[in-house]
Parts: sequence; C-alpha cells; structure tokens
Amino acid sequence: MHTYLIEMLECPACHGDLDWRLTERDDRRVLAADIRCRACGTVYAVREGIGLFLTPELSGDDPWQQADSRLARFLREHPDAEWRLMQTPLDTLNPADQLFRALVWEERGHFAEAQAAEDRANVGLYTPEYLACLKSECEYVIEQLSTPDGPIVDLASGRGYLVKQLARQLQRSIVASDVSPRILRRDRDRLEFDGVYDAVSLLAFDARRTPFKSGSVKTLTTNLGLPNIREPGHLLAELRRIVDGTFLAISHFYPENDEVNARKIREMGMETLLYRRAALQSFVEAGWQANVAHTRLGKARPTPAGAVLEGATIDTLPAAETTLEWCVLEATPPAGRSDHKTPVWVS
Repeated sequence: MHTYLIEMLECPACHGDLDWRLTERDDRRVLAADIRCRACGTVYAVREGIGLFLTPELSGDDPWQQADSRLARFLREHPDAEWRLMQTPLDTLNPADQLFRALVWEERGHFAEAQAAEDRANVGLYTPEYLACLKSECEYVIEQLSTPDGPIVDLASGRGYLVKQLARQLQRSIVASDVSPRILRRDRDRLEFDGVYDAVSLLAFDARRTPFKSGSVKTLTTNLGLPNIREPGHLLAELRRIVDGTFLAISHFYPENDEVNARKIREMGMETLLYRRAALQSFVEAGWQANVAHTRLGKARPTPAGAVLEGATIDTLPAAETTLEWCVLEATPPAGRSDHKTPVWVS
C-alpha cells in the first residue's frame, strides 16, 4: 500500500487513531507494518504490501480462499478431471469449464494463459448485450473521473476488472479493496504482470466497517460490488460517512415483475440493491443524494454449469432469462452537509 494512505486510515472497529510500526518500506510503499489501535488495542498489519484491516470476527472469513480451496481439493481428489480441464483443447470445453481453467492458470501464476481462457469463456457465459453494457458503464465511469482529484477507492474489487481499466486509462492513484486477502494477492500479481501495479494500493477490509477516516475519500467506485456484500445492514451509511465527494456504482436492476428471478433474489436477501426504486430509496435513507445515470438495457441469461466440473456454477443470478437495466448510480453527500456520522455496527 502507498504511504499516502497512512493519513487516511483509522481503526475500523472503534474509529480510533492508529500507531504504525513500519518494518519494511520503499520510497512510496509500505511493504510490511504492524499496526495497533490506540483506543481499543485491535491489531492490524501490512503484509506483502497489502493492508489488512479486517476486524477480528472477520479475519478468517475469506470467500475467495474457500472457493479456491474447494476447486483445488476437487482437482486433487479427481486427477482425471484435472487432466481433462487443463489438457482438453480450450475451444472444446464448455464456457464454465473454460473459466475454471482460467482460475487454475491464474492461481498458478500463468496470467497470459488465464486471460486467454477467460476471454474465451466470457463469450459463452454472457450475452453480447451483457458484455456490451458492462463495457459501456465502465467507459462512462472512466470518463467521469478523467480529471485528477486525489485517489480513487474501489469497493469490492474482486478480480479487479474495473481497477485495471482505471489504472491503465487515468493518471490517478487507485485503491483496490476486498474482504479477501487471497484475491488481493492474486490481483497484485496480475496487475504487476499487466504493468499497472505502480498506481494501485491494496487494502483488505469489510465494506460495512471500513478503515477510512470520516470524509477522507473523495472518489469511491464499485463494479457490481454492492449486491455482493453480504448482510449489508448499514453499508450505505458507512460509505456515506467516509465519502466527501462522489460515489459511482456500476449497477444493474431487475424488472420488478420478473417473479422467477425475484424468488431467487429474495432467497439471497439481495432485493434492496437489485431493484431501482429500492436502491434509490436506500441511498436517500442513508443520507445521500442519488440519481441513475447512463442507463442501458441488455438481455441476460443464466450462466451454464460445468461439464468437466459437473454441475459447478459461475453465477447464481439470473435464475432465468431477463432484461437488465444497466446504469451508474451517482451519489453525493447533500450540499452543505458534512456531519459524517458514524453508523451503529449491527453484526
């Protein structure tokens, strides 16, 4: 993580000030550090250049590590499946298995092979409209952020699709974040391979309990990240606390009369942020001014399951073919309001 972040960060557990003991650094980055909250004593760290700010009850909850472990364990226990997944000609695998091959190559550090497999997989996993809408929304966000104005913090970055484009096309510092240290380590290696890591810092934290000081973030982004945050509770209020600028959230909304997908959305507890009216209402209730910009409509369909990895799925939604409304949710603090109240944490 870059050294400029030290002044922006506080304890995510109690919002106390932090004591930093830097054990390894270079001119611009903290590579290793031990960190302790002066108020509550909670311990954090920087390891391998990644800031680790997960509170104790969340430090072992790494969904990417769990998924990778399941995949690695399955392939280890089924060497015939591993051989078919990795040795079958790429074009003859089904799209889900092509993506699983990409994930294996990525885990092994073969990023060129991983990208080729992922690019091929996406053509079969997603409709042309889905891919075109995603590309268009990313381009819109980049256009809005073309004027330098401090670092961009990207929320729930996952495998870094938007982060990589921001780093390539903008002359701005980027902070990639996720609840998973494992995926951030992989992002670091992939960004280094792609030649754009110099602009990027990596922070592991829970978006519902961030390590940023109130009002310290001028620009916040996310690429389809909001609905993936489990039990969001006071998520939007916490983000309102830290942002004193603009929040651009690439989103898509489901039709409210689509009952097949609605049942699955309710089952997953994601209805707040996957419907336009509910999402806008939630932003307003959390103290934002919010509007929907750059809307596009695109057909989406369920992603196919694996054949080599029989029955393994990529995405849970959509559960049935539908038409999604793509957009960028643009949110700002109300004019003249700078209270930055700290939300109550609900576990």
